[in-house]
Amino acid sequence: MHWFLLQLQNTASFPIVTNERILFRFTFEVFNATVAVSKLRITLMTTELAENIDWVGYVDWNVRDFHSFDTSRGATYNSYLIRDNKIAVIDSVKGLYASRLLQHLAEKTELANIDYVVCNHAEPDHAGGLIHLMANLPNAVLLCNAKCRETLAAYFDISNWKIQVVSPDDKISLGSRTLNFVNTPMVHWPESMFTYIPEEQLLFSMDAFGQHLATSERFDDQYDLATVLAEAKSYYANIVTPYSKQVLRTLEVAAKIPIKMIAPSHGLIWRTNIPKIVEAYQDWAGGKYAPKVLILFDSMWDSTAQMAEAILDGAVQESDNVDVQLMHVRRTALTRIAAEMLDAAAVALGSSTLNLQIMPQMASVTTYVRGLKFTSKTAIAFGSYGWAHAGSDQLDRWIEETGWTRLSQPIDSKFRPTHDILEKCRNAGRQLAQAALEKK
Repeated sequence: MHWFLLQLQNTASFPIVTNERILFRFTFEVFNATVAVSKLRITLMTTELAENIDWVGYVDWNVRDFHSFDTSRGATYNSYLIRDNKIAVIDSVKGLYASRLLQHLAEKTELANIDYVVCNHAEPDHAGGLIHLMANLPNAVLLCNAKCRETLAAYFDISNWKIQVVSPDDKISLGSRTLNFVNTPMVHWPESMFTYIPEEQLLFSMDAFGQHLATSERFDDQYDLATVLAEAKSYYANIVTPYSKQVLRTLEVAAKIPIKMIAPSHGLIWRTNIPKIVEAYQDWAGGKYAPKVLILFDSMWDSTAQMAEAILDGAVQESDNVDVQLMHVRRTALTRIAAEMLDAAAVALGSSTLNLQIMPQMASVTTYVRGLKFTSKTAIAFGSYGWAHAGSDQLDRWIEETGWTRLSQPIDSKFRPTHDILEKCRNAGRQLAQAALEKK
């Protein structure tokens, strides 16, 4: 029995589907009496976006690792219910929490009355719950694009699902509201799309504009904006950055439609600060630099650490207008490193030599960062070694292969850095700060 079923309290009787088969039908008693869903004396977490449009998703307070994304503030899986002459669900949730979604839906409407389920994105954190939804919504038709149908078929047995493939030319009338569709390929999967309700000027943006942030609030103006934007930046840096060209094209399409609210698949819903998040996306996708120097290092016996601190000193002394950050890569999550890397204009990469290689965690950083395809930085390599020199040379080659601009030759130190070597490091810090100001 799946452990998540045991967490349900006072919920309705739903068939729970695993491996495409209905295995259990649970009936939970409230005050020792089995009752209908409409009479359950429980508090369900839903939020109204507009009249008869509700958030019915799930807040995952405890998740800390999201396929290697560090989710220190948790996450949400956002799903939305539209009740009109016809009823539609926009996106599902992670499969583990499908019963909660069904519970939220049942509080608002009879499950048999739901006409459509829209799948904007086939990734399992959103589509994982579809197997449970389609088993429990007997009259629902799944709306998705052709690529999404193909991807869903690779994950699930969809042979018994009623599916209608939609395109940007299609419009699905719910009554007083209409579902329009915008294909957004590679933002951030090939099958990704937006759903738009013109009557409400409401955009269901899938992963775009999302954040990993667990909170009881649902809207951007109910939470500290700086934190929301920081989480949105981290999300963009770690997930969306490789597809920035596609993001720019999508922003051009979105600019042509009036938008009063953006409802992403993760995090808070944008209703007050839409211009700020759109501008941020334009900056991130366009590769706009901040006057920032990022110093990343790993060290065995503090020699490389001393060099990193000297680079820090030089950059700080050069200008008060440059943000300088120093990160020990073994003590800093890859997620945070990527978030700071996104808009850094200049970078210093340092590693001790270990067995003729760079340090293992620096190797992880360089592999991860290369995959994210950040725009070119001005960069320098540095590091200490003992009897065999290799680490800084490998980082220098990495800078060249990644297409970044090399500030100068690597700075090396045999064992402890001397006064002269530390002065070289301070001078490199000054030059990095100057480069950051020039790229601003």
